[in-house]
Amino acid sequence: MMLPPRPTYITHESISNLVQSALVEDLGSGPASGDHSSNAIISARQQGKARCIFKDSGVLAGVELAKLVYQIATPDLKFYQYLKDGDLPDRGAIVFEVEGLVTDILKTERLVLNIMQRMSGIATHTAKLTKLIAHTKCRLLDTRKTTPNFRLAEKWAVVIGGGTNHRYGLYDMVMLKDNHVDYAGGVQAAVTKTKAYLAANDLDLKIEVETRNLTEVAEAIEVGGVFRIMLDNMPLDMMRDAVKLIYGMAEVEASGGITEATIAAVAETGVDYISVGALTHHIHSLDISLKAY
Repeated sequence: MMLPPRPTYITHESISNLVQSALVEDLGSGPASGDHSSNAIISARQQGKARCIFKDSGVLAGVELAKLVYQIATPDLKFYQYLKDGDLPDRGAIVFEVEGLVTDILKTERLVLNIMQRMSGIATHTAKLTKLIAHTKCRLLDTRKTTPNFRLAEKWAVVIGGGTNHRYGLYDMVMLKDNHVDYAGGVQAAVTKTKAYLAANDLDLKIEVETRNLTEVAEAIEVGGVFRIMLDNMPLDMMRDAVKLIYGMAEVEASGGITEATIAAVAETGVDYISVGALTHHIHSLDISLKAY
């Protein structure tokens, strides 16, 4: 499986921040911090080995991030990689092995497994939905419905599973949702105010606006300057009419309550994208373990 390049939000700084905050969460801070379970029984100099074993069925994800965790948190550990992100391993396959201080292996065990189990679950679900719409031009998007402080890993997993990242945060794209539209006094008012704001602040950001009916779709087209129009919770017939109405004047995204049972039919309406929050907030983590040997 050919994977796209590493997403731009994966930087040494972003990974370091994730790793450091996760380790503080696990080990604590201050004089009483530490892995006292290991410290009580393991010599500070004891050497050991461990294997990461894939015990489930699905798309493997998080290997590259796990390797970065080890490089940052335990740089003296030796890392032997056998499988890569995007692989479909057999149950019982060895993903990687680590060798070094036992205390280093144990203090990062839960962080590495949490990352890989959740990322693999997300990548697996993403791959399943992507396959269901593969016969169309439509592409699958994630959302900002992610675990706080874990968005980096979850969005990366979507890419590994064959999906596409939507905006990363509130800062890299303007998305005028239903509440924005209602507070502003309608679609045209919301878009007009947004364009003025972007110009006044010298910001070059794409504008997406959520629409709930064909009247709002027509308003989004008429006001101009909208890069993408979202069709929110529309029935299929209305989606088809909206796609015809937009007719290439903006990208079209469908969203809202889309499931495995309905996603193919939605894609067949002619929309360019389908966004599914469940990719990251309603998934089953895969079973992966780290075992001493």
